[in-house]
Amino acid sequence: MSRFLRSEAGAVVLWVCGSLLLAAVLAPWIYQAGMNLAAAAAEKELPGVLEWLGAACERSTHKFGRFFNRSLMLSALVLLPLLWRRVRAISRGGSIMGDLRPVSPRDVCLQVVCGCLIAGGLLWLTGILLASAGAYQPRIPEPALGKVLRKTLVPGVAAPLVEEWLFRGVLLGLWLRFARPAAACVGTSLVFAFLHFLDPPSGTVIADPTAPTAGFELLGKILLHFADPVFFVTDFATLFLVGWILARARVRTMALWFPMGLHAGWVATFKSHSLIYQKAAGHPLFPWGVGDSLRSGAIPLAVLVLTAVACHFALLRLGRREQV
Repeated sequence: MSRFLRSEAGAVVLWVCGSLLLAAVLAPWIYQAGMNLAAAAAEKELPGVLEWLGAACERSTHKFGRFFNRSLMLSALVLLPLLWRRVRAISRGGSIMGDLRPVSPRDVCLQVVCGCLIAGGLLWLTGILLASAGAYQPRIPEPALGKVLRKTLVPGVAAPLVEEWLFRGVLLGLWLRFARPAAACVGTSLVFAFLHFLDPPSGTVIADPTAPTAGFELLGKILLHFADPVFFVTDFATLFLVGWILARARVRTMALWFPMGLHAGWVATFKSHSLIYQKAAGHPLFPWGVGDSLRSGAIPLAVLVLTAVACHFALLRLGRREQV
């Protein structure tokens, strides 16, 4: 364990833990600042950005978890220079991206499009079949096309760029220096799944969000969420497998473009399906077969296994093409 903590991957784990603790400290203060800004925006007109931010804080009055998430982002950024210095000291200034190699523009496009079609196509087909089976029903009224495109395309581009650079670029690159590829893929996938589920269980209430210990109270409830077997099997397992598929794609291609395509396909399909469809209450497939969305349940998990198989053969073909 001590050898791991002295490695680059260990430095990343310490950075994550430190960010969580700092977020727990900052969350009550950021919540109070948000409520003060919301009150000021209600009393008088503020400059445009502050007016918009105040309205957003007002809508989140009873959503302390949202302030915790923003505190976590801030904490991660504040501690990032310390991580960077630690990694450079361990690696003596070496590249943190590991064995990533340059890819021609034509192959970049091919990898992104191929990944997007595989991930998005299989997930969208799953959504259609589940809707046909009655597990999901169309939302009434139907969302406007512009809203669907706006809420689908922006995260479909932004999330893959940021998360693939951080998780499969930096984190996996560091982990590959310390461990074999299989162990590195598993380790980074666990971190990826964990950080995607830092939301408290549904119905969680913090009595006094301004109390100094409110952030630690929420963090405790979030961690207890992982003891729920339904959550662990139907939600955490799917995100772990998503992370593993992305990590394996990065290792096999020695690039981030195929993982970015996969990630974009999943995010765009997940967002659009959630906007168009909603869970049909009382359906026998819930909660084990399928959850509130396409990212949870045994059926989405099985589809991810098919996606992994499709990616294996697609990467074999892409690899042969590059050798020609």
